[in-house]
Amino acid sequence: MKALTQIFRIFPPEVSHYLALESLKLLKNLGIINILFPVKNPPDGQKDYLNLHFRNRLGVAAGLDKNGDYVDVLDSLGFGFIELGTTTPRQQLGNEKPRVFRYTHQEAVVNRLGFNNKGVDYLVSKIKNKKYDAVIGVNIGANKESINDKRIEDYAYCFEKVYKYCDYVTVNISSPNTPKLRKLHNPHELEKIFKRINEIKSTNQVDIPILLKISPDESDETILKIVNMHETLKINGLIVSNTSIDKEILDGCSHEGGISGKPLFNKSNQLLKRIHEFDKDIFLIGVGGVFTKEDYKNKLKLGASLVQIYTGFIFKGPSILKNILSR
Repeated sequence: MKALTQIFRIFPPEVSHYLALESLKLLKNLGIINILFPVKNPPDGQKDYLNLHFRNRLGVAAGLDKNGDYVDVLDSLGFGFIELGTTTPRQQLGNEKPRVFRYTHQEAVVNRLGFNNKGVDYLVSKIKNKKYDAVIGVNIGANKESINDKRIEDYAYCFEKVYKYCDYVTVNISSPNTPKLRKLHNPHELEKIFKRINEIKSTNQVDIPILLKISPDESDETILKIVNMHETLKINGLIVSNTSIDKEILDGCSHEGGISGKPLFNKSNQLLKRIHEFDKDIFLIGVGGVFTKEDYKNKLKLGASLVQIYTGFIFKGPSILKNILSR
């Protein structure tokens, strides 16, 4: 499989992403995916959080499967939870290509995808009426052309579409590739988003957990405000963190966009640590630069209850699950 991973890297990143996931789908359809990649779920790894049962504490971050096309495959690999999306009310193509760039020696990726996805109705069609062993989350966002309060309504629209068909919902305000999206970290804007979502929850008597995915580039002051208001807004936890636009963390970075992979590890960990110090009780999912068992344990030590991977999975392939979850 390592040789196959090297072959995929011959192709442009988005093409290799597609080929890799299609190859895994083929292995599942042939009934041999768990022969090649046995599921490893140590008994002591099972945990209950947010009134949900996780078979292990390792999940896949949003972005790997934007549309729910590969959720069956990811579930069969043994992830404890799978976060789909980011999905938006309407299908959109995203930013112009090329928009994903590998920095192989640093085990990093820079992307400026821009919420390319097939729209929320398509995603719902892929997951409704199905059952999975993994906990399923859906990451929701706003369309690029939506501005001001229309952007707020995009989140409400997506939430109302998906809540019946997943176990938790993540509000993504931290992608650097949709203009002005990160301005939604402003407490006033956050209040508007969660007021609408909580109205929908109340009207429909829904008690699904809602998480907020935040940027690693925000000031301590902004992050502290978010932490202090999370209970008032009924935010059940934070995902720490999205990609960074800080080029100083990636030597030789020559592209605009969000940096993920190993260079993000320390920056995301610093934010994770600060938030846990601000509030020891807040539920946190750690993401950013996880490639090894030690990286995974580090996130847990810094206050994360669960951990997500994405770029590590791209570089290491499905064997990363066994390497992280093995005793």
